[in-house]
Amino acid sequence: MTPEQIRAWAASGESETLEFKRTTGERREAARTLCAMLNHRGGRVLFGVEQDGRVIGQQVGEQTIEDVAQEIRQIDPPAFPSIDRVDAGESREVLVVTVTQGQNRPYSYRGQAYRRVGSTSPAMSRDEYNRMLLERLHGEQRWENQPAAGWTVADLDVAEITRTIEEAIRRGRAEDPGTREPEALLRGFGLIRDQALLRAALVLFGRAGRLEAELPQCLLRVARFRGIDRTEFVDNRQFHGNALELLVRAERFLRESLPVAGRVLPGLFERVDDPLYPPLALREALANAICHRDYSIGGGSVAVAIYDDRLEFTSSGTLHFGLTAEALFLPHESLPWNPLMARVLYRRGLIESWGRGTLKIAELTTQAGLPRPEIEDAGGCVTVRFRPSRYLPPQRVAHDLTERQRQVLALLDASPGGLALREIRSALDGPPPEWEVKEDLALLKRLGLVETRGHGRGAHWLLVNQGVG
Repeated sequence: MTPEQIRAWAASGESETLEFKRTTGERREAARTLCAMLNHRGGRVLFGVEQDGRVIGQQVGEQTIEDVAQEIRQIDPPAFPSIDRVDAGESREVLVVTVTQGQNRPYSYRGQAYRRVGSTSPAMSRDEYNRMLLERLHGEQRWENQPAAGWTVADLDVAEITRTIEEAIRRGRAEDPGTREPEALLRGFGLIRDQALLRAALVLFGRAGRLEAELPQCLLRVARFRGIDRTEFVDNRQFHGNALELLVRAERFLRESLPVAGRVLPGLFERVDDPLYPPLALREALANAICHRDYSIGGGSVAVAIYDDRLEFTSSGTLHFGLTAEALFLPHESLPWNPLMARVLYRRGLIESWGRGTLKIAELTTQAGLPRPEIEDAGGCVTVRFRPSRYLPPQRVAHDLTERQRQVLALLDASPGGLALREIRSALDGPPPEWEVKEDLALLKRLGLVETRGHGRGAHWLLVNQGVG
């Protein structure tokens, strides 16, 4: 390090990765900061720099270094920062202590863990400490890589294991092992250790009957609700099975339950049906929900819920490794909670690798003209929410709606300025008698879906809140 580097750092001011201390007399505060930086993404502390960035240096001797090192030894687990001495002129030096992101987080100093927030180092909450500790232990011992006592290859879907390796070979994501013997294939997938099946093998390939009895968290819940809340549902089912089976069932439910938009191509007597949401985006989101959820939660599940105004996939567990909902839509490192399962599903072609899954979903929905999906991490669950790009007239509010009433709502949605009664009637199939259209509008108004602006022949009908802007 050079004096020029010190001056440049001092001029940049304190930040998440940089803090100034006037002298080593503040070494306790500095050790606390270094603890926070170890728990964050690393950084450095400069002794001999004023808070305003003036480089003043201090007298540095062997005892000075030993005092700083002694304070750093109070950090647990042990950390080994680099300590550099840089000339500051007039027989004074700047002491630079540098740490990288800790490999054994969480770290504590004198029994208290700290985190880095901007240029401050507040105490870490107990919940945050426990979460970071769980993530550290997760790399070595986690739910999916534990032996599945009492399970054998006979309890698995052997045909599905074979399909998985053949699909991986076809996609160029695996070399042909030269055998289709189930145990050899499972060993190649890393799903057998010391002659015992791992739990990940059960989740991926287990037979539904035994999974329901012994691993009830291998559960898919699907529902189609009337309206935009959970007051009443049209369909409500549950399925137990392995990850691949549940993915098929979820996709089938979506095909059966999601509305399809129809249009007639100009110049052709042909109707084209467009899916409401891009199927590839839904498959990626479903596979992510099944793959990355926390299977250690015995009452957990993956849920698919269709409302009139949105589609939601919810999975048990929370985001980990510092990821946030917003960060998932930015380039990020792939840190799956269940890496064994993720590796197999990637080879099968069901999920993306290298942190690309959510980016792919965003790209597909944007290309389809839809808003970017929303991700919510709350209540011990992660929810991915899709919204359509167009208005979907509700099937039911407090009253069943006819097809014509839904058509009226769609017409008003396409006309933000509103439509007169005669314009609505002429645009409807038929057209129907005026009195019938009036009754439809009166009902929609009582339900709070439409409103009128103006009086007499100048009156226009609009969707409620459509004129606000």
